[in-house]
Amino acid sequence: GTNFTKTVEAIAPQVSSNVQIRMGSVDASTQVTGTTLDYPFVKNVKVATGRYFTQDEKDGTLKVCVVGPTVVQNLAGDANVNIVGSTIAINRQNFQVLGVLAPKGASSFGQDQDDVILVPLTTAMRRIFNKQNINAIFVRCTTPQMMPLAQEAISALLRNRHHVQPPYPDNDDFQIRSQTDLLATQQSVTGTMTTMLSLVAVISLVVGGIDIMNIMLVSVTERTREIGIRKAIGATPRDILLQFLIEASTISILGGLIGIGLGVGGSRVLSTVAGWSTIVNWTAIVAAVVVSAGVGIFFGIYPASKAAALNPIEALRFE
Repeated sequence: GTNFTKTVEAIAPQVSSNVQIRMGSVDASTQVTGTTLDYPFVKNVKVATGRYFTQDEKDGTLKVCVVGPTVVQNLAGDANVNIVGSTIAINRQNFQVLGVLAPKGASSFGQDQDDVILVPLTTAMRRIFNKQNINAIFVRCTTPQMMPLAQEAISALLRNRHHVQPPYPDNDDFQIRSQTDLLATQQSVTGTMTTMLSLVAVISLVVGGIDIMNIMLVSVTERTREIGIRKAIGATPRDILLQFLIEASTISILGGLIGIGLGVGGSRVLSTVAGWSTIVNWTAIVAAVVVSAGVGIFFGIYPASKAAALNPIEALRFE
């Protein structure tokens, strides 16, 4: 209807299941997805080498397929081997490889999106799975803003086709998920994680600050005589205050720099050993130095003012 022309740009039905595959003497298992010609456009996948199947091949239920890089890796031992034109046995039926997809990486659920074989929908339904029904339809909307509208239109259409009785959505025999919903869920999870980690960081900063304050207080007590001598030869309370504040902030800045070194080093090691892509943010590094200096100054003020307030005569008498 008119609703769909405004909201939906393209659709790709799919039927998919796990299957056993074989090339030469190598066995593997993967997911076969039967779909239509609009699939690459809807799912934003590209064919890196070879080509995608045609309308004629789909209509003729031909045994042709397009494979993901992980499948090539599993069957040929190297993802860069050109297997276009080769034959792969899917559930003991020979399929000709037309093309290899460009890598996409893991999905938001951590699933390998490259471990897939695409075949024409009719071929999958009749020759591989012997199924009458599809199990999902991917829809590409015209704009992100049109998504809620498209969801409503699709829900209404499916309820009508499936003769679903109200109440909705309780009685629906289908599920509609949008990428924006998934994104919102992921962002709320990462937001919670960030808050938790920030709290841990704040607690450790406070603990570190209290440590600095205790050390400086001990230092003031131990150096009472030194403070008395400085005051006796003309040091003002401001000079004493500055001396102790500089000491406190130097300790904390040094600690901050050591921490930054460990953090950057740790992230490099992680990316090398575990293969994670870690990003070191320069603003975070600058913030860390500023915060550690601030902690030193904040927690150093009390011991420094205590030192500055000492009576020179009492201080000189101190043993």
